[in-house]
Amino acid sequence: MARTLEGGGAAADSAATAGLVPGSKQALEHTRRFIGRYRVTRGKNFRLDDYEPDHVPDHLSERKAEARAMLAAGVQWLAGLQDKLYAQDRRSLLLVFQAMDAAGKDGTIKHVMSGVNPQGVQVHSFKQPSAEELDHDYLWRYWKALPERGRIGIFNRSYYEEVLVVRVHRSILQAQKLPLDCVGKGVFDQRLRDIAHFEDYLGRNGTRVLKFFLNVSRGEQRRRFIQRLDDPDKRWKFAAADIRERGHWKDYMAAYEQAIGATATQAAPWYVVPADNKWLTRLIVVGAVGLALEEMNLAYPSVDAGRLAELQQARQALESEAGAGGVRKGRR
Repeated sequence: MARTLEGGGAAADSAATAGLVPGSKQALEHTRRFIGRYRVTRGKNFRLDDYEPDHVPDHLSERKAEARAMLAAGVQWLAGLQDKLYAQDRRSLLLVFQAMDAAGKDGTIKHVMSGVNPQGVQVHSFKQPSAEELDHDYLWRYWKALPERGRIGIFNRSYYEEVLVVRVHRSILQAQKLPLDCVGKGVFDQRLRDIAHFEDYLGRNGTRVLKFFLNVSRGEQRRRFIQRLDDPDKRWKFAAADIRERGHWKDYMAAYEQAIGATATQAAPWYVVPADNKWLTRLIVVGAVGLALEEMNLAYPSVDAGRLAELQQARQALESEAGAGGVRKGRR
């Protein structure tokens, strides 16, 4: 049976003026070009230094004031596509967000997904593994959280932590209860191969994977940390560990570079998103998500002749009730 999400709808015609909403083939191509500069599909020769955290495309440098309207148009676009994804019930989409602290993951997820129906979205934020999770392989808890068909899954941090924070703080491996022969010198190269195969498997079973690295600069992170400390309503977000992790910045950048280079594919691309300007970060993400959904060729399920006849009979029955005076006004 077809499924629908109430509240989802087609994108408004006016949204096409934002340049990110594919109201036409031209707009789709514009979106593809816009996000293409941040998309990584081949890891060979990938260098993180080639991507500037404060980069703003020339055609948007004077349009920051329009960003809110552009994002709203993109959000409406996603709402219509999500409704079709849910109704079709064949494919799913997994969005993976990785970043250093204060890069804006939470805010990006909040703003980009603000228009989609909660019934069709599942968000998971992974913290330190529990005792039960440590009794299984490192991918086990992520397998359980994968999105069902027809839904969008969001991993706010993910299995990539196993080749990022665990690589930077190798002592974490000791708590994972692995046999000694499973934590050799090449353990992280092995995990990266596992992850690449895992994502390939998901793609071949109908789950598209998009990965976003929100690339914030060390200077911008410092500014945002100070802003949190100065704002009583945001101090709860700050932890002493945040400062300690800043001391490992170069190690983290090297780990990200290795992870992206080893797992970027055409089917499961990475997006290295400049994150010093939040408005641009959100526009890139909404464009990438929308384009991925468009490429699924989503459509509402069609109704065959037999089903159409049933619906016609139902309509006739309802209309006959009205004609016979069988419909009473209900209370409001």
